[in-house]
Amino acid sequence: MKPHWMQACACLAMTVAAGCAFDVYHLKQLPATIESGRSVRDSFQLAKEQEVALDNSYKRTLRKGTKWTYVGTVQQGDVFRTADQILTVEASNVHEAYIDVSSDKLVGFYLPVEKAYSPLSEPVDLSIGAVVPGKNQ
Repeated sequence: MKPHWMQACACLAMTVAAGCAFDVYHLKQLPATIESGRSVRDSFQLAKEQEVALDNSYKRTLRKGTKWTYVGTVQQGDVFRTADQILTVEASNVHEAYIDVSSDKLVGFYLPVEKAYSPLSEPVDLSIGAVVPGKNQ
């Protein structure tokens, strides 16, 4: 028979391991439905590189010249995706992301796999350059 202190240590170790939080950085996600038929917006390119600091201190860079194509609208703004770079937002997991733009500001991200919206606490001004009319995919 094992001494009681060994059993207590084993029990404590299992309790600590079971109680450890995996979700160290939480990404705020709100359910979102994307509507694609309401208003069709033109594609655009970014006139300059834009660094975006996420609320959890991770940073992403939207590259100059990246073409953003309108895919739909969520309650918070118009959603655009790109084929020119891979955009993800990161917390304890990595999520594919599209940008959400309102009044030429990046206000959040649409997460297409999760069908969710992740807002930024501070909108980021975007330097929108060339508009590409009638070329939406």
